[in-house]
Amino acid sequence: MAYYKRVRDLREDNDLKQRELAEILCCSQRVYSNYERGDLDIPTEVLIKLARHYGTSVDYILGLTDISKPYTRSAPQNPEE
Repeated sequence: MAYYKRVRDLREDNDLKQRELAEILCCSQRVYSNYERGDLDIPTEVLIKLARHYGTSVDYILGLTDISKPYTRSAPQNPEE
């Protein structure tokens, strides 16, 4: 599945309009529409905002996994230990 289709599906599943999500992402509706159509690549920082907004992982949005539950963060490793 193309990731832009997953982005559209997430928005529609959450009953949001493009304009509403564009406001959340601090971009124009036109730019957001281009993301959904695949006309523009979605910048990393926008992918992170989308993942946080939907409570999922960037990997899920990109289609690298079909598991929508976000990963749990592990404690940072101290290289001196």
